[in-house]
Amino acid sequence: MTRFEIDTLTHGDVESIRLRGHLVLGQPIDDLRQKMDNLASHGESQFVFDLEEVSRIDSSGVGVLVRILTSSKEAGGSLKLVNPSRHVTQVLQMCCVLPLFELFSDEQQAIASFSQT
Repeated sequence: MTRFEIDTLTHGDVESIRLRGHLVLGQPIDDLRQKMDNLASHGESQFVFDLEEVSRIDSSGVGVLVRILTSSKEAGGSLKLVNPSRHVTQVLQMCCVLPLFELFSDEQQAIASFSQT
């Protein structure tokens, strides 16, 4: 099984989160939910997810991304996606949720976009 990793960097009011591995039902989803709940409990609501190294995503992974987007918007922020892999993009399209997300090819552009809104 591919190991799932979450790395977080803070850029001012924006949390940049790099995900690696399989974002699928089970421990990966549980780990991401726990991480995001912890960040939200500290008032964080502006997130950039770098998905370039997510090699697999299932419907649970899609669901958790939509949940994070929804909860961050309710808190006055958003979730922006950077470099989703081809597989991730295809799955988000198949699930008809790709238009919900702002997509960027560059992390710094995604971070800067928060100050433009």
